[in-house]
Amino acid sequence: MTTGTDWQAWHQPYADEDSPLSRRLRLVRGAITAWLDERPDEPLAVVSACAGQGHDLVGALAGRADAARVRATLLEYDPGNVAAARAAAAGAGLANVDIRRADAGRLSSYAQAVPADLVLMAGVFGNVDDHDVRRTVAALPQLCAAGATVIWTRTRRAPDLTPALRGWLRDAGFAERAFHAPDGVLFSVGVHRFTGTPRPLETSGALFTFVRQP
Repeated sequence: MTTGTDWQAWHQPYADEDSPLSRRLRLVRGAITAWLDERPDEPLAVVSACAGQGHDLVGALAGRADAARVRATLLEYDPGNVAAARAAAAGAGLANVDIRRADAGRLSSYAQAVPADLVLMAGVFGNVDDHDVRRTVAALPQLCAAGATVIWTRTRRAPDLTPALRGWLRDAGFAERAFHAPDGVLFSVGVHRFTGTPRPLETSGALFTFVRQP
């Protein structure tokens, strides 16, 4: 990863429930909760790329009576965020949530974590260049089980890539379930369902390199 961003400090706006980051988090958590409710009583696998401190998935699972049916792998490179995510998962009693210190930009990091029923790409596409966004979308069938859901976020700062991104997802075999673009903020949250055929994981490949802040 090639970025000088302090990713622990980046999480500080979550303390303000009215911040754009907190508003985005609520939408992502809501999408995760809706997905869980749509697939009751099933054992489910989740993988989260660049998971940060795990606020989205850990927050969505905490307090759910059925949380134990979810096996999750969170990939995060920053050691401080890894420690925070592990503490949050332990505090919520989520024994099936594994937080790995790994570079989510390398396909090898996903070994034994995929295929997943839910792939979280929150905070990824706004931090990589357009070529890597497209390359990651094209590789998503390697991460997805049949019928999987992908939840992603992306800034709409000009030039807005989200129209192209949604088209790339369609071309890769994903049907759009929701696209949230609230007024007054630049973030967006997308929810897509995989309707294509899963592909084997090519562990020698790369997805992206972080190059800028969201």
